[in-house]
Amino acid sequence: MLQALGLGPAEEVIYTTLLTCPAASAQDLARQSGLDEAETARILLDLTARGLVAVATESAAADSDGCEVDLQPARYRLTPPSVALAPLLVAQRNALYQAETAFSMLTEQYRTTSAQTAGGVMEVVVGVEQVAHRFHQLQCGAQRELLAFLVGAPIAVPREEADVSESSALDRGVDFRVVADKNYLDGHDVVRDVRAAITTGVELRLVDSLPLKMLVSDRERAMVPLDMADSDGEPSAIVVHRSGLLTALVHLFEKEWAQARPIYTTTTGVREEPAADQQPTAEEREVLALLLAGISDRRAASQLGLSIRTVERRMRRLMDLAGVESRLQLGWHAARAGWL
Repeated sequence: MLQALGLGPAEEVIYTTLLTCPAASAQDLARQSGLDEAETARILLDLTARGLVAVATESAAADSDGCEVDLQPARYRLTPPSVALAPLLVAQRNALYQAETAFSMLTEQYRTTSAQTAGGVMEVVVGVEQVAHRFHQLQCGAQRELLAFLVGAPIAVPREEADVSESSALDRGVDFRVVADKNYLDGHDVVRDVRAAITTGVELRLVDSLPLKMLVSDRERAMVPLDMADSDGEPSAIVVHRSGLLTALVHLFEKEWAQARPIYTTTTGVREEPAADQQPTAEEREVLALLLAGISDRRAASQLGLSIRTVERRMRRLMDLAGVESRLQLGWHAARAGWL
């Protein structure tokens, strides 16, 4: 945490150890932190010089010759963090502002000088390492939104590496929406990974098929794998920058997203929301509501003006839709799926 303010790992250990002690000597801090005593003393001197730590009052006495002799080693205490760390925070903010300004200027200059060339719109990336590197750049550089199409097994970027970048984006508050090809769930351990992703905040929907794999970062750039490979058979991809082509890719994502079926987690894995023809009809919902209220089949048939066989047939279809074998299970599923 404090490394973001310019403290090194060992300095952060000493600083946070002092948080638990009103005052402590170098020996005490070395023992509690596990660091070497000489290194601890050096760090304390540096932190003192930077105003982050102050030396507490030392106890001393005079010997027989009248010379002062230390009875205890120097003890250190923290300077109030609200005072000591504020300048570091301001400096880091200023550095970040300057970096963002330089980033904006360089990005705009690149767009201006490349606007008339194909390279200004898209670039080809070849090779496993280069494709994986650019993929992580897009995920880790996202500030607002990530959109993705998932098709087939990963080639250049192992799933576990993609999960790390995904988790980092979610931790930053990036919105992450994913549309997956139905066959994608057939892969080994994919259901487990998908369930974990949904739990951590990824919005995931399913479609029967997708035309391509894709990752879109902040609607500023997108990455699409190429079907073709070079002479060595290495994977390749194109990175599309802001352009009409990128707008078309985003539009394609939104179209597929609107038509896709949401996926939700269950106690054993994941389950997709049924398609429209797999949802209960209004008449079936009427039957379900009465029976779950404790009304018998015969009385429900009488109230709805139906034969008892029609009521039983509708209940059978509801149980088939839910994939259950008992009415108790049907009631649980109906509540979970929002049928009532």
